[in-house]
Amino acid sequence: MPYGRYIRKYWKSFLLAILFVTIEAGADLMMPTLLANIIDEGIAEKDMNHVLQMGGLMLLITAMGAVAASIRNVVASHVSQKFGAELRSDLFAKIQSLSFDSMNQFDRGSLITRLTNDVTLVQNFLNGMMRIFVKAPIIGIGALIMAIRLNWNLSIILLVIVPIVIVLVALNIRIGFSRFMNVQKSLDKVNATVREYLSGVRVVKAFNRFDYEEERFEKSNEEQRARSTNAMRAMSIFNPAIMLTVNFGIVTVLWLGGRWLNADLLPVGHLVAFVNYMTQILFALMMLTMVFTMFIRAKASAQRVGEVFKQENGMTWREEGEWGGETGGSAGAKGSIGSIEFRNVTFSYGGEQGSPAVDDATFACRPGETIGIVGSTGSGKSSLVELIPRFYDADSGEIRVGHTDIRELDPSALRERIAIVPQQTMLFTGSIMDNIRWGKEDATDEEVVEAAKLAEAHEFIQRLPEDYQSLLGQRGVNLSGGQKQRISIARALIRRPDILILDDCTSAVDMVTEARIKSALKTYAQGMTCLLIAQRITSVMDTDNIIVMDQGKIVDKGTHDELLERCQVYQEIYRSQIGKELKTDVV
Repeated sequence: MPYGRYIRKYWKSFLLAILFVTIEAGADLMMPTLLANIIDEGIAEKDMNHVLQMGGLMLLITAMGAVAASIRNVVASHVSQKFGAELRSDLFAKIQSLSFDSMNQFDRGSLITRLTNDVTLVQNFLNGMMRIFVKAPIIGIGALIMAIRLNWNLSIILLVIVPIVIVLVALNIRIGFSRFMNVQKSLDKVNATVREYLSGVRVVKAFNRFDYEEERFEKSNEEQRARSTNAMRAMSIFNPAIMLTVNFGIVTVLWLGGRWLNADLLPVGHLVAFVNYMTQILFALMMLTMVFTMFIRAKASAQRVGEVFKQENGMTWREEGEWGGETGGSAGAKGSIGSIEFRNVTFSYGGEQGSPAVDDATFACRPGETIGIVGSTGSGKSSLVELIPRFYDADSGEIRVGHTDIRELDPSALRERIAIVPQQTMLFTGSIMDNIRWGKEDATDEEVVEAAKLAEAHEFIQRLPEDYQSLLGQRGVNLSGGQKQRISIARALIRRPDILILDDCTSAVDMVTEARIKSALKTYAQGMTCLLIAQRITSVMDTDNIIVMDQGKIVDKGTHDELLERCQVYQEIYRSQIGKELKTDVV
């Protein structure tokens, strides 16, 4: 966690809050001494003027404490809320900056918990520090000093009680930390279960698996309850133990004080003040117990937030290496932008120890060329193209875009020149216009309409009640699969990229519509390098070249006619699709 930056930014406001807390605590500490003075010198001596003077002073000091408390509350709330918002934003920015490999180190539900619950716990602890958490030790130490000054003999009782309480607080910290860490982990599981259910709610309803999902949620919810109960049960013994210890001290003080009063060895006011200071010490210790309980939870949360900040991106690049820029080497050469070259590239999701998703891939694609990629499910087609925008870095080999090794390029600059239509369509809450503009933030309405027409989306959008301003539900839930794919295609086309990657993006579109989209692309994408992944062999038959993949390897590449003659894998795909259709026609 970047503590230094937050400390530099908020230390002045923090110290200001502490100053007003100290004033407030000082006002509280003066009350028992003033009360003792009123009893011993005013009431005992029947001096009404002294009573009024001391009473007025007590009111003035109380008013000062109240003003200080109000200012402290305002400052504490302002600082803690700003800190919490900034920490949450920084954490979200850090998550966005992580590569897929780094992000995969965390469960998605866990990241949500860290962004919300964990940050809130740290924020609340900071707020408490500027309010009661700092006041408690000031009151406790101050009351102890005032009690010793008031009567040294009675203070011997404190020398017995305070060490016992310190031991109890230390045990509280030691026992509580691991338990509250487990509570946060169990909360991760609850969030992950809910998130997974909401993402797949249609599948759950379609297969009528409500009972199974309820059992899953009940299991994670029960685990969270059990761990929270275990943590709170362990903590619950300390507050009563501390209260019992301090109350024993108060009873002892009253017993001894009563005996000394009868012997005229102790003024009444001193006894009253000493009991008040004992009560203040009890309050301070109870608050400290609560402080340490919150500290344990905040420490566990801060550690979890810090784990995300400590996570290294893993991707490096040369600062000056920008694709197509003057300092990007030959990447800036005229006509080279859009060229793609794989040289013996191997990649696996588990690192070098995992089984390769892409195995020793070598091919080249000239600028403006359209390449089709086919293969059975799990053959590595999507994994291959995800290496181009540096979603992942290859374990070995070299990928060159615009004649520059992409490891030298800033991923952000690289992705500015690439548009992807992913296999799993993802739309965002908002209007259709906003979703298409994701590809180009400053696009005009005319550009949005043009892109929608190219993607064969304009016609169905116009039929919607509010046209392009129609609002989409989360993940485009109120559109069909084919409609979502066409909006996703429009979002990519409006970008006018140098490289366009279409990852099986017309699987939910009928063949007639697909043919229209391909026809529009031929004119629109002239000079644009296009990689087209498809399950239907008819989608890639007319591309400039076709790459055939099987079990992560490129088994062959060439035109449709060439592959039909020599590539067994391609022949099998062709027969399984086109052959069956021909056979059906004959029947």
